[in-house]
Amino acid sequence: MISISKPVWGLLTVIGFVLTVHLLAPILMPFLLAAVFAYMGDPIADRLEARGMARTTAVVTVFVALTIVTALLLLVTVPLLIEQVQLLIERIYDGIAWVQHTGLPALRQYFDLPEQKKPMEAAKDALSENWESAGGILFYLWGKVSGSSMAVLTWIANVTLVPVVTFYLLRDWDVLMAAIRNLLPRSIEARTVIIAKQCDDILGAFARGQLLVMLALAVVYTIGLWIVGLELALVLGLLAGLASIVPYLGVIVGISAAGLAAFFQFDSLWPMVGVAAVFGLGQALESMVLTPMLVGDKIGLHPVVVIFAILAGGQLFGFVGILLALPVAAVVKVMINHLHDYYKDSEFYDEKHSMAASDDVE
Repeated sequence: MISISKPVWGLLTVIGFVLTVHLLAPILMPFLLAAVFAYMGDPIADRLEARGMARTTAVVTVFVALTIVTALLLLVTVPLLIEQVQLLIERIYDGIAWVQHTGLPALRQYFDLPEQKKPMEAAKDALSENWESAGGILFYLWGKVSGSSMAVLTWIANVTLVPVVTFYLLRDWDVLMAAIRNLLPRSIEARTVIIAKQCDDILGAFARGQLLVMLALAVVYTIGLWIVGLELALVLGLLAGLASIVPYLGVIVGISAAGLAAFFQFDSLWPMVGVAAVFGLGQALESMVLTPMLVGDKIGLHPVVVIFAILAGGQLFGFVGILLALPVAAVVKVMINHLHDYYKDSEFYDEKHSMAASDDVE
């Protein structure tokens, strides 16, 4: 019988896990979203349970509260977002008109270029033709997708599965964790629990803290742009807040989009200065108040590592990879820290042992 060492078994397990995620990626989305929601709601359910509430009652309370909050947010924001998107489309047309009647004539006059006959009309005609073609393709694809009863049923099943799986995972979260712990080999159970606890600290700090930071930044940006008088304050504030999951991306996207919107809406440069002040204030609050208070120093993931992890996850596994990128990066960081400690304690690193070995050779 062939004997396989423990490191080989570990490597085979990791390879098998990666292959499984890759093969099952199309159906994993509702389960991943449910696991994220359950992971975030478990501490709240634990606190309610510690106060004497039954586990099922605590889970139902948390589940109903999250559902009510989500429904209220959708009822408030969706109509406003629809209105803002319509306004955004109008502003895009205004921008095209400005380029045609003001921007291009000014450039021709500045660079002394020859007059051309209605270049924007030709561009708009070409865009309209391509848009009709693209719209026809999209309409054809939508007809194929909507005509397939299996595709529609799959989509409905995925949407329905998220709250159902979230409820059951949240109710049995502690039981699942205990079962996984009991399955571990006794020789590695203690160290694995320590590593898992460290990973949980990092993931919990990032997931809960970063979501709160994103929400706070979205509120700050929206209110600030509203004070400046920007008509697209809500949609641009939410966009900048969501983009803040990647370090500095929220500020770059937000100040670029809001600055462009202010340029076309106002005739003065002062609103653009106000936009810059809003995002400068938001960045200062994030770095000096929000991140230290809500996230703290537990994460330890460098911004470059965060960006690389998200891009690599998206490249390898699509949107599922983006969801798994930061948790995997946090786990890898913990593993590397333990490997570093193991290396520092090893005979290979020990200077005294190396000197003793060299003396024996002499």
